[in-house]
Amino acid sequence: MAALQLQTVIMAGMVLMSLGPCMAFRTTGNVALNRATHQSVDLSKNTAFKAVDGNRATNLANDSCTYITTKRNPWWRVTLPQPYKIVMVSITNRGDCCADRINGAEIRIGNSLVNDGNQNLLVAKVYSMQPGKTQKFKFSPVEGQYVNVLLPGVDRILTLCEVEVYAVSEDMVAMMQSERINVAPSGRATQSSVNRGATACLSLAQNAVDGNRQYDLLKGSCSQTDTESNPWWRVDLMKAYKIASVALTNRGDCCSEQLNGVVIHIGDSLESEGRANPVCVKVSFIPAGGTATFRCGGVLPGRYVTLALPGENRTLSLCEVEVFGVPFE
Repeated sequence: MAALQLQTVIMAGMVLMSLGPCMAFRTTGNVALNRATHQSVDLSKNTAFKAVDGNRATNLANDSCTYITTKRNPWWRVTLPQPYKIVMVSITNRGDCCADRINGAEIRIGNSLVNDGNQNLLVAKVYSMQPGKTQKFKFSPVEGQYVNVLLPGVDRILTLCEVEVYAVSEDMVAMMQSERINVAPSGRATQSSVNRGATACLSLAQNAVDGNRQYDLLKGSCSQTDTESNPWWRVDLMKAYKIASVALTNRGDCCSEQLNGVVIHIGDSLESEGRANPVCVKVSFIPAGGTATFRCGGVLPGRYVTLALPGENRTLSLCEVEVFGVPFE
């Protein structure tokens, strides 16, 4: 499983994660906090719960770290109240001594308790950690109710001073997945009119969903309306999708300012040619020949994506429209 490149900032019980340079979203808070815990050796003074007490103190004497010793494969587990789409687990290592003892630990997530949960999906491995530091392990969303930390080997001692688990909502999973899939090429495009000049045969609506970002109208891969009041362009995706973002490629041979002010609508209605659907974003500027991705601030459901350009004597040219979404199951 390829790891996502995520940047993370913890703020007020939430985690703001960034998928790439432009897309930001919030996870849940720490869903492991004060949840039920188990470990491979349950002594009369069970320490498993100390890894989810919300205290990152790293000195064992502060009584906020687990201490699991066994001859082979010690493990620790937190049971969440329900399955979550988990994207990050952070571990705080012991700081007073023995920091290298955690080297080789495995983080496993899933919904099975076979072998105490230690056969669930391996999502990350601890190669080394600095004494007393908190390290974040990030990965593509994995569903699970059980989060295990397993330390393979003989004569191993597992000490965890804090384990935190962060997840995302179903809609956010759809948004993350949708960043990878352009569903527009399989749709049918139409527009309010076609340029009546010499380039009419090169200006058809379908050109904007041909998978080609060529930005010269004369190369036959751009759409263009006639000059009119409130021109629009629309793609019918043929079924409803959960849509997170739309990318537009602007014309580069001339007239790049003509796209300024275009409004992207997404929804299931054809009222007013789709302009009655919710607004994803209003575009202020795209450089000549440039491609810009516009994120809707959340997942919008819809079959139709409409680009409307308000105003008198306007011409709408689009050299590519890419719609990133996943279908409703």
